[in-house]
Amino acid sequence: MAGGFRRGNRQRTPKLQARGELQSMEREGPFKEWLGMPDLYRYQLVVEGEHYSYQTEDAELPVQVGDQVVFRYKETKAGKWIDRNSLGKAIDPSTYQ
Repeated sequence: MAGGFRRGNRQRTPKLQARGELQSMEREGPFKEWLGMPDLYRYQLVVEGEHYSYQTEDAELPVQVGDQVVFRYKETKAGKWIDRNSLGKAIDPSTYQ
């Protein structure tokens, strides 16, 4: 098969993206998933009135309440989960110097 590997005939679901003002942020943890694994923190974020979960090894996030943020996420039965390493401040080109 030319052009790389394919898993069946399924189309890959495009990543969902969100952007907006971070309205609230709560941290839980640290949690130990299993022995030898670094501590994990779970964050509950509210962006433009929508609730998202984010799990990371970072005790502090690079964003604060009031920041304009952008990220990729997926919807699951357990809610909306932000992709690891995709959360960051949104840069507005009109204010960029």
